[in-house]
Formats: sequence, structure tokens, C-alpha cells
Amino acid sequence: MTDIAIASDHLNYRVAGVCVREDHVLLHREAKDDFWVMPGGRPHLYESSRDALIREMDEEIATRVEVLRLLWVVENFFEYFGERLHEIAFCYQMSLPENSPYCDVGVEFTGQEGDVTLLFHWFPIEEIERVRLYPTFLRTALSALPDSPVHVIHVDQPDP
Repeated sequence: MTDIAIASDHLNYRVAGVCVREDHVLLHREAKDDFWVMPGGRPHLYESSRDALIREMDEEIATRVEVLRLLWVVENFFEYFGERLHEIAFCYQMSLPENSPYCDVGVEFTGQEGDVTLLFHWFPIEEIERVRLYPTFLRTALSALPDSPVHVIHVDQPDP
């Protein structure tokens, strides 16, 4: 007989966009959360990660982003509301169209994912180490984006 996986363990496949503009990075969060993440979401079955990022940004802020290049493939292990998660994420550098109303790094804005409101904020990269950002390796990695894709295996511990 084989073991059955514990119901509180989950595998999550995610795609995220790293949008840097005027030495700021765009982050988002759900209103219920007290931490920030890279914008993105979950690819559909048979949808490429690049296409998923374009679709997610279109759904969330009605903007067609340009996906530039793969930065990180991340295996992240963490807990969220008491549930253990193993996340596989493709993190791409992306850009907003020049005529986008969201290009002004001084403006906060909201987006929508179904019935969930998302808060978007541009953070200065020089201050990102002090932001409650997950996965936490991004707090230092965003100051020097890699020249070629990097595989990251990361275990997030909750902040004190």
C-alpha cells in the first residue's frame, strides 16, 4: 500500500513578472495579505508560462505586457496560512507598454483577479531589502538581475 499525501501539502505552478522602471520594481498583493509578491499567476494546462504571464497581466490590469527574458526558475518551499506549499515558478523580466497609465512609478493602483482586488505598488529597488517580499531571495536578487536564467532552490521562513 502506498502513502497518501497529506491534504495540507500542495504543489503550485506559478509564473511571475519582474517589471523594473526608473530603479523601481512593481509588486502586488491581495488586500488580506501583509506581504508583497511579483505580479503573475497560474498557467492553465497546455498554456506556456510566457503566454500565462501575458494573460494574467491582461486579466489583472487590462494591459498587454511584453515578456522579455527568463530570469529565474524557482523551487520555493513555504507555508501560507498554515499549509505547506512547494511552488515551481518561472520569473520573467517584463515591461509595460510606454502608453500604459501604470508606468508612473509614483502612482499606486489596483487590479482585479476574479473577485479578488489586487494592490499594486512601485518600490524603489534600493529599499527592497526592507520590504516584506516573498520569496525572500528576491529582496537581494532584484538589485542585480542575472544575465542568463538561474535555477533557485529556496526555503522561505516566516519573518519574525
